Amino acid sequence: MKSSIDEQTIHMVVTDLDGTLLQPDHTISLKDYQTLLQLRKAGICRVIATGRSLFSAQIALADDLPLDYLIFSSGAGIVDWKTKQILFSRCLEAKAVGEIAKFLIAHNFDFMIQDPIPENHTYAYFQTGRENPDFELRNEIYHEFARPLDIDPRDFGRACQIITIIPQDVAAYEQIRRQLNHVKVIRATSPLDGNSIWVEIFPRGVSKGHATEWLCERISINPASVLGIGNDYNDIDLLEWVGHAVVLANAPADLKETYEVAASNSNSGFSNAVRLKITL
Repeated sequence: MKSSIDEQTIHMVVTDLDGTLLQPDHTISLKDYQTLLQLRKAGICRVIATGRSLFSAQIALADDLPLDYLIFSSGAGIVDWKTKQILFSRCLEAKAVGEIAKFLIAHNFDFMIQDPIPENHTYAYFQTGRENPDFELRNEIYHEFARPLDIDPRDFGRACQIITIIPQDVAAYEQIRRQLNHVKVIRATSPLDGNSIWVEIFPRGVSKGHATEWLCERISINPASVLGIGNDYNDIDLLEWVGHAVVLANAPADLKETYEVAASNSNSGFSNAVRLKITL
């Protein structure tokens, strides 16, 4: 059900990007753009929280987008959108990189080791040789930033994250999550084929929810006054942390059973989600 909440109750809106604020054609609808402007007029802080690297997000978003902060790489970094200053960043230490890579190689997983922020759009990859079209497609798209892992991963050094791409195999994801319980393992649906599972491995404590918590502490905003909007599994930490949570109609069925549902991203779902909670 819709809830009538005075507009002053919510002081921050945090939205996912792909599949949420972005339409299927990777643009922002005019209605959603106008909603961002109206939020600014209402004095509400606007935040995008994306799995994209800073480099990839800046390709997708205009420099003058009416936005206050960008949480990128699933919470590994935060940038002030107006000044483009990086306010916060985390990375895996060299020892952890070596241990995680050793585990993934032993269990025959393809993976990518992303360089530290702000160069984490560049990476080294390990490929088993098994058929993995989505993995190969990502390498094709980012071919100018990708290189084979031709050194012992224990010598790689620090990294922003490690990504392994697997078919729609939840059991394989759960195996990784259970075995690597000393780090943060985040599940996301592939933005490329819309089906494969991207398993993103970060230092413990990295997530969209933790990054939003850090930002709220910095600018003195109460979590109860934050609206989170998402559409996928990598938004769960955010949706569980905020005071108000909405998913779009294009989210997986189990998320729609858990959270309030707005229109899809092809129907300005971001604006619909905002208006479920805020009178603009």
